[in-house]
Amino acid sequence: MAEANDDTFLFTPESIVKSPLPGYTVPSSIAFSPDDKIISYLYSPDASFHREVFVYDLKRKTHDRLFRPPDGEGLDESKFSAEEKLRRERARERGLGVTRYEWVTKTASPIDAQNHQIMVPLPSGIFFQKLNCSEPELLLKSGISPIMDPHLSPDGSMLAYVKDKELYVLCLANWQIQQLTFGARGYAKTHGLAEYIAQEEMDRKAGFWWSPDSKNIAFTEVDSSGIPLFRIMHQGKNSVGPDSEEDHAYPFAGASNVKVKLGLVPSSGGDVTWMDIICGDVNSDEEYLARVNWMPDNTLTAQVLNRHQTKLRLLKFDISGKRKVLMVEEQNQLWINLHDCFTPLDKRTNKFSGGFLWASEKTGFRHLYLHDNNGTCLGPLTEGDWMVEHIAGINEITGLVYFTGTMDSPLDTQLYCTNLFPDMNLPLQTPRRITRGSGRHTVILDHQMRKFVDVHDSLSSPPRLLLCSLEDGNLIMPLFENKYNIPKSKLFQYVSPPEISAITASDGTILYGALYKPDASKFGPPPYKTLVHVYGGPCVQLVNDSWVNTVDLRAQYLRSKGILVWKMDNRGTARRGLKFESSLKYNFGATDADDQLTGVEWLVNQGLAKSGHIGIYGWSYGGYLSAICLARFPDTFCCAISGAPVTNFDGYDTFYTERYMGLPSENPLAYENSSVMHHVPKLKGKLLLIHGMIDENVHFRHTARLVNSLIAARKSYEMLVFPDERHMPRRLRDRVYMEEQIWDFVQKNI
Repeated sequence: MAEANDDTFLFTPESIVKSPLPGYTVPSSIAFSPDDKIISYLYSPDASFHREVFVYDLKRKTHDRLFRPPDGEGLDESKFSAEEKLRRERARERGLGVTRYEWVTKTASPIDAQNHQIMVPLPSGIFFQKLNCSEPELLLKSGISPIMDPHLSPDGSMLAYVKDKELYVLCLANWQIQQLTFGARGYAKTHGLAEYIAQEEMDRKAGFWWSPDSKNIAFTEVDSSGIPLFRIMHQGKNSVGPDSEEDHAYPFAGASNVKVKLGLVPSSGGDVTWMDIICGDVNSDEEYLARVNWMPDNTLTAQVLNRHQTKLRLLKFDISGKRKVLMVEEQNQLWINLHDCFTPLDKRTNKFSGGFLWASEKTGFRHLYLHDNNGTCLGPLTEGDWMVEHIAGINEITGLVYFTGTMDSPLDTQLYCTNLFPDMNLPLQTPRRITRGSGRHTVILDHQMRKFVDVHDSLSSPPRLLLCSLEDGNLIMPLFENKYNIPKSKLFQYVSPPEISAITASDGTILYGALYKPDASKFGPPPYKTLVHVYGGPCVQLVNDSWVNTVDLRAQYLRSKGILVWKMDNRGTARRGLKFESSLKYNFGATDADDQLTGVEWLVNQGLAKSGHIGIYGWSYGGYLSAICLARFPDTFCCAISGAPVTNFDGYDTFYTERYMGLPSENPLAYENSSVMHHVPKLKGKLLLIHGMIDENVHFRHTARLVNSLIAARKSYEMLVFPDERHMPRRLRDRVYMEEQIWDFVQKNI
């Protein structure tokens, strides 16, 4: 029997699935009030996912609850509408209660021009909460169908939202509702909502956009009539019929995409003006509507991608829709990574009026460029073998741009500033770092560009919130120090940050790994049985200087059982530049798997991993890569846990798959070689497949197709199925059961 001071006694499957993770009960969705006197945020006082709105008064230095959902609303995910459940899947949203809010601007708000207030959407409707009032006001009820994606107008006088596939506006002065769009109901169309591909793959969650003067709204019309519906059956339900099935217009690789039009409608109602653009039309080179932005002079811009994602065009329209101007055309034979760095400059400020900031990876790393009002590139603002991630803010008066990036280390995220209007005839100055301390910094700048909130965490420190000076990064005051007391926690007496290691890939590229070593005083010296935790796909970085790696409780649990855990970001993963990422071009399951093999060989050569006792596990792309590694390297990996794997990319979506693999008709051999089924004949080790049967992202058919191949090759496998789960198990009982089964599989097979 384990003693009370034994870490194996403290770790349980329930502790592995603890959410939020220890140390992550911290404020989120942080914002400054319009006058910068108050900082608002979402927070869960009971350390759960049940979030409420709090405010911090900078003058009084007090934290106060502003809004809590009435009658516990929004706390039961099973009661959400089908539309809301799918929206949460696309956003990877786990929060309950309040999940977002907006400040009402004071300039033109007729509700109360003297007092601060916020707008809070909940399943039952739209609430408004004043700072000086204890009770919220329900201004708009949802009714039978949900209110989707509500947003306030820039002047605070109106609220736009989507209901029953149409766009509406609520006037806050008289509570009158105006329907703006028509013709979607009863047809395979929506107005004002982002399509599946935009939400899941392009990081575009919006389907409508207010003009700066609040007089017009740009919106998308999405027509999915050309896409055959993919039906998902709820096999675990007691009932049959319409409530036990759902149809999705899912665009499979090589097949048609939805058609997307961009329209403009007056916020007071009236005729729609259609811009000269139709994405997804067979006769057009404009396949994807990637971004939509307004300029300060109320002209509209749109970023469009071609089907192969090798050409991105920035187009500008006047509101009449009669004039379309090409501002920027970006081309890359690999692919174009989308970004949100496009930032218009105010037309009234200086000689660069009408110009904008743009980001490009033309050098192999994403950097910022200044363009004039005709779209001509005037020159770079940043350069080097590192990348800009996001523009945090610009101050045209002082001539500074603030951005986050990886200049100090690809494992860090820091805030920097540099000259917004440099002399292009002189060498660029090195950006100045503002944030303090290694690790990850998420920053929120105030409107006056004087201070910022710094959410800082690292391998050795859970997240904390600091208010800092934007001039030099000096601390003004701490806002939130994490209450999770590490030394006093019994569990965390046995948890330590992983060791970060650097190894060399076959082409000389440096790869970073994280090592969770068992306690040698308990389990003896290495080598140890080993499990590799892998993702390995595009757009994700596992190994970085962040608290999230320290509280990887599955890794810590396995470590407490005497198993060494190793994570490594292979070539093709994020935040290392386009050349590093492009190793996966036409090479899914090749370079990525080769690098994972290199990592394991390094562990063995270092005397850390025990040959013949090495397994691998991952989810989604990581589930795919786990299965590929088990099949391709049967003498290295003895077992694999493959969660929600894409087993053949001809069954995944257009945008993601074709960016890296091209069209199936153009590159059939690449698709064949990347398929897990192609490598099944070589499989020797034990395989555990895990999948949710109503997964609308990576369909359960991926696992079913692999099972057919395993049966045909007479290969053994184990399978864990969740009839009522989607891409990742959400219910606590399912997640606990999954961890129990994973540990049982590991014990038997490693």
